[in-house]
Amino acid sequence: MNKRISSPKRMQDVIRKHQFTLKKSLGQNFLIDENILNNIATSASIDENSYVLEIGPGAGALTQVLAGRAKKVIAVEIDRRLEAVLADTLQDFDNVSIHFGDVLELDVAQILAQECPPGTSVTVVANLPYYVTTPILMKLLTGGLPIKTIVVMIQKEVASRLQADPGEKSYGSLSIAVQYLAEAKIVMTVPKTVFVPQPNVDSAVIRLDVRPQKKIRVDDEAFFFKVVRASFAQRRKTLLNNLMNNFWSKERKNDLLAAMETAQIDPRRRGETLSIEEFAALSSQLQKMKE
Repeated sequence: MNKRISSPKRMQDVIRKHQFTLKKSLGQNFLIDENILNNIATSASIDENSYVLEIGPGAGALTQVLAGRAKKVIAVEIDRRLEAVLADTLQDFDNVSIHFGDVLELDVAQILAQECPPGTSVTVVANLPYYVTTPILMKLLTGGLPIKTIVVMIQKEVASRLQADPGEKSYGSLSIAVQYLAEAKIVMTVPKTVFVPQPNVDSAVIRLDVRPQKKIRVDDEAFFFKVVRASFAQRRKTLLNNLMNNFWSKERKNDLLAAMETAQIDPRRRGETLSIEEFAALSSQLQKMKE
């Protein structure tokens, strides 16, 4: 008997059996398409040597696919009500361990140290709730964790922002923050019809390959990202106006113009047209002016 729950009927049977009610506040939309689940695992390059960190296993549909391919799956689930559901759906897999708690609050480094051999590189696979996508991704990317690849299902619009290039409508401070740390590529789009219940928007699966070294070298990351965020404060304003209104003293306008000239950046440009390298050059010059 096929015990996979990646179909509407099997998913509904499991939910009904355990009298489980989905919480909209937790972004619980369970994926029920076998082909998409398999494609996610394939996109993450999961094989018999892989150690996988899954965030938000839900009822375990994706977990089943991952566990069937990977050496080990370490799942983190915020909703302890799913304990009995997961014990049921994952009973045939002895290579899955489940940690209950909020991934934003848990010590993920300690969990991975307990579950994986020293020196192991981990692949993250997740169907992330839309409302916490950005904080979870930034924790994974900036937390010093042994992660080599992240493959996540997220809101299609957010995926576009992560992958966007300078000059594109979706390009912004989030694009720069993610691409500074990883290479981003959308691997598939996913219609809302393959979830129970259906979300209001379509989704996309994006792959982030963590860079061995950051995309560029900056002297002060905090200062660099302050410049970036200020540059996108009001998208229709020029770079000069945004920096003057949100970052730089108006009394020192000439210093700002001088820094832009040295960095070879036209002050009439908008932030969305600047590459990461140009932001680095600008922040470097502005930092010298601050000193």
